[in-house]
Amino acid sequence: MGSKVVEAICEMQRDESMKIVVLDGHTTNPGDNPWDVLKMFGDLTIYDRTPNEKILERSIGADILVTNKTPLMAKTIEQLPDLKFISVLATGYNVVNLQVTAARGIPISNVPAYSTASVAQYTFALLLELCHHVGLHSGQVFQGRWMKSPDFCFWDRSQVELAGKTIGLVGYGQIGSRVGKIAHAMGMDVIAMTRTPKAAPEYTPFEWVSLEGLFSRADVVSLHCPLTDDNAGFIDKHLLGLMKPSAFLINTARGAIVNEPDLTEALNQDSSAGAALDVISEEPIKAENPLLNAKNCLITPHIAWATLAARKRLMQITAENIRAFINGKPINVVN
Repeated sequence: MGSKVVEAICEMQRDESMKIVVLDGHTTNPGDNPWDVLKMFGDLTIYDRTPNEKILERSIGADILVTNKTPLMAKTIEQLPDLKFISVLATGYNVVNLQVTAARGIPISNVPAYSTASVAQYTFALLLELCHHVGLHSGQVFQGRWMKSPDFCFWDRSQVELAGKTIGLVGYGQIGSRVGKIAHAMGMDVIAMTRTPKAAPEYTPFEWVSLEGLFSRADVVSLHCPLTDDNAGFIDKHLLGLMKPSAFLINTARGAIVNEPDLTEALNQDSSAGAALDVISEEPIKAENPLLNAKNCLITPHIAWATLAARKRLMQITAENIRAFINGKPINVVN
């Protein structure tokens, strides 16, 4: 958000009667990303976390609710007569019931594209870790292994060069296309599948392919598609079975698009060389998640979006969403 937008927000007269409640603000601001820009709009109450049994109690009387992952389902929304606007602190908005809000005339705004650079960068952090196992080898150095080595170097895992290999992008929106540019810069061939094909990028080689063609050809499959009602678990035994035994799977999109038992089986049977996942079907991860017992599987706690730069953009665009709603011209509306 530019300086003109910040100035416009600062010039708005604070409405003390406007009640704004942030239901789960900790991940957006764990202490380094102040809420000051939202305080300018009215009476702001911030909760770091809201358990399910407290959602209704904390939401009653709010004109505006701000949520990241706290669910606002039909039963809750129907009991909030004062609610006028919902601002989602994320790009995904499946935590809010779209039908009831639309019927009530309550707009929902999300924050698109704030994390594109960070998630694309993190995608390659995961991929490069699969290629080089940097953490493993650094740990062994600090444990004294290199001091005892008879050679000037050692490695316990094969080192993989990406130049000349093919990356397959499932989804080609802002993040997927950014990942493609980085992959091209690293000397990779890029193939992609999307439900809404657009003009191919300027670089070559690039090719639109079918989903099955992508899984069978790619050396790296990287997932960048949203979770919808009809694609849960679609990365399943069939598609995973098409992958090369040397191929990697990367998921920085949504955990539920992957059938986790099927992926676990593929990894444990060496049908795939490895997977790196920043998202899981149920978060935080549960002890019974089968992927915790999968071979060659990296799992990180949904942090691809969480750079300070991205979270500052998230805060600023959220403020702009609220300002636009108050001015009667809501933006980034998803329902």
